[in-house]
Amino acid sequence: MHPHFPRFFNTAGPCRPEEHYMLPPEQRVLDIRGLIDSAAYFVIHAPRQSGKTTLLRNLSRQLTQEGRYAAITISLEVFIGNDVATMWPQFPSKCQHDALRQWPSELQAPPSEALGAEPHVGLTQYLSTWASLCPRPLVIFFDEVDALQGEVLISLLRQLRDGYCSRPAPFPYSVALVGMRDVRDYRGQVRDEGGSIGSASPFNIKSESLRLSNFDADEVRALLEQHTEATGQRFDADAATEIFEQTQGQPWLCNALAHLLCTHRAPLVPDRSQNVTRQHVLEAREILIERRDTHLDSLVARLREDRVRRIIEPILTGELKLDSATSDDDFSYVRDLGLVRLDKGQRVIANPIYQEIIPRVLTYQLQSSIPLEPAWYIAEDGTLDLMKLLEGFVQFWHRNGEVLLRGMPYQEAAPHLVLMAYLQRVVNGGGHILREFAVGTGRADLVISFGGRDDVLELKLLRDKYTLEDGKQQVARYAKRLGRDHGYLVIFDNRVGSPWEERGRFEQHQHDGVELTVLWA
Repeated sequence: MHPHFPRFFNTAGPCRPEEHYMLPPEQRVLDIRGLIDSAAYFVIHAPRQSGKTTLLRNLSRQLTQEGRYAAITISLEVFIGNDVATMWPQFPSKCQHDALRQWPSELQAPPSEALGAEPHVGLTQYLSTWASLCPRPLVIFFDEVDALQGEVLISLLRQLRDGYCSRPAPFPYSVALVGMRDVRDYRGQVRDEGGSIGSASPFNIKSESLRLSNFDADEVRALLEQHTEATGQRFDADAATEIFEQTQGQPWLCNALAHLLCTHRAPLVPDRSQNVTRQHVLEAREILIERRDTHLDSLVARLREDRVRRIIEPILTGELKLDSATSDDDFSYVRDLGLVRLDKGQRVIANPIYQEIIPRVLTYQLQSSIPLEPAWYIAEDGTLDLMKLLEGFVQFWHRNGEVLLRGMPYQEAAPHLVLMAYLQRVVNGGGHILREFAVGTGRADLVISFGGRDDVLELKLLRDKYTLEDGKQQVARYAKRLGRDHGYLVIFDNRVGSPWEERGRFEQHQHDGVELTVLWA
């Protein structure tokens, strides 16, 4: 990059230290060099745009420059297809191309002739030849291994295993498979394709599965400090804290917020003498959520998958649901995608930004089709008249509820999602909704901020005679935490055969000094 061009927060592709603010990616993976030094074959996995390719490219460059290894990153993203005989003959030209870009002239990949005629063993032959010709121990990082499907994936795993077991015959010294998912999920992927790997583990020669961690709070501050050192523009302490809280350290989200704030072509805080405040961060958050960049769309596209729905839906409703179709592998898969995490043993959405985006995405078409005039629900003092809003929702629910419940993909969470869509339609442009979901809580908590006032609204499914009492306690506790003396509880009767004409009853209750409005829907 031209020396007069300032560095910026990157949101597109791998980071380069000469162009972008970035943290040393090796710090986020424990003992990766130790694994390489011990000639290990291993796995690195993390959600999309977490810094995997940045790590690999920087590490392979450093290892090669140090002179002890010949390390190279080879992306498998272009190997799309399920025909081994078609795919692997393209492999030598890819290696030669990547070697020319990444290595000095004395280190190059062998020509296509080294591949061999039989594709199911040709890859082993090619890598053996490459290792024998290379003047240094050969280290290969196979990036985007998730792109491989069916027989092509099986072929790669089998041939790597074959070459590994033949050592000390020439073969790559250390190999890493790198992608979004841990290697345990490859077996499910292959089963879906109708193939079989033929062993208890698809890559049972691996020494470790390493997860590339998110930034912690100190690392987020260190990243932001690079901008301060370069420009003099500071982030208030609570602004840096808010960036971490909103993103939980997800690297792309951290960079995306900071980019919108400071280094975008039209940044929210263009004056370098002006500090970035927490309020600026919240404004950037809303822009990011509304804009839904490619990174966010690639995540939410997964929401339609059954194994994703089985994990996400109970989180949205707060219900601890034991489903025989749901496995620990499902949760691991959805966590590897970056959509969920464990927080004090509870399954929760990975961060507040995803927590906001997921319900919006699931109800986008519904929200845009609700014929509302939001101003009708705004009181004279500029706050939201929640009682009037809930009465309007009851009317909408009576007219459209049955049809909506039949058509929504998340059946169990459908009542929650419909009400959230209705609220979002009203709140858009004048406030925001803070959502808290977690499996096992038995509820979904919403805080509606509008006109300078926060209102507590809690959603529950009617399960038993304790639902009302539990809900009253929970709403009162949450309302008092926010300094409010009034809270709202909506209990959805989702039982088969429950008559629609009996839904929509309001009751007034009191609990622990808090006035409660209860809607039976």
